[in-house]
Amino acid sequence: MLTFRSLELKDKDIINSYLRQQNYRASDLCFANLYCWGRKFDTQFATTPDWLFIRFKDNNGRNSYLKPVGTGDLKVAIALIQEDHLSFNSPFQMRGLTKEMITGIEAVMPGRFDYKLNRSVSDYIYTTEKLIGLKGKKLQSKRNHINRFKRENNWKYHTLTGNPSMVKECKNMLEQWMEVHKEEKDPSLVYDDYATTLMLDNFEYLNLIGGLICVDNEIAAFTIAEQLTLDTIVVHVEKAFTDIHGAYTIINQQFVENEASQFLYVNREEDMGMENLRRAKLSYHPDILLEKYNARFK
Repeated sequence: MLTFRSLELKDKDIINSYLRQQNYRASDLCFANLYCWGRKFDTQFATTPDWLFIRFKDNNGRNSYLKPVGTGDLKVAIALIQEDHLSFNSPFQMRGLTKEMITGIEAVMPGRFDYKLNRSVSDYIYTTEKLIGLKGKKLQSKRNHINRFKRENNWKYHTLTGNPSMVKECKNMLEQWMEVHKEEKDPSLVYDDYATTLMLDNFEYLNLIGGLICVDNEIAAFTIAEQLTLDTIVVHVEKAFTDIHGAYTIINQQFVENEASQFLYVNREEDMGMENLRRAKLSYHPDILLEKYNARFK
């Protein structure tokens, strides 16, 4: 029987010891996301010598699991979370499954599950080369935004990595950004603010990477990210003031150029089903749309 408990900061090393064994490039599978969004999703974990198990609540409060992460008999691992789920009054479900994960499940439990695409949590993945160079006709508008930004502003890029005073300044900018957006009806903004604050407060401990853009010595935009797999970085947070034309575009480009050029891919996470966010992420023409599925027994 598995014993689940809530994630704490001190669990980083044990969680990462399992996560380093996978290469799915899925944004769910990194400690900062699991920990910093744990309040919203009531995220808990359990371990055996071979497996890491993640349990959480979906947006409707139903008990859910990620695919177990580790090595060994996957069928046995899934049986353990099935047993754990018996105490919950809802259908058993695994969420956030990529096609690669489904292939692994089908190899040991063929035909047992129905899989349903969850487009709103599918990840947008781009090559670093694309986000740095923004080459080609399809990305002409991005280059135009950046050129206008550079032409109109006295600006400078700064790294957040190893720069605690700048990280502290980002907290002040976040407060201003939240004030600008306080009238929006998106309920996730409260959790987004909480998660972003946790990342800034624990920036070094969480091994995060970041950068910011200053305009006239005031922060106009910042980004927080972390290494996801050997070849992929995942962007957790991107904040910019939209009254400064091109601020979002240039922080995207400058961050990757200055902090992530050694990686092959950038995972910019999901769109949460928000049409404006979907349009923005599609406008960069992702190289991989990492589709994610929910699984329930047939």
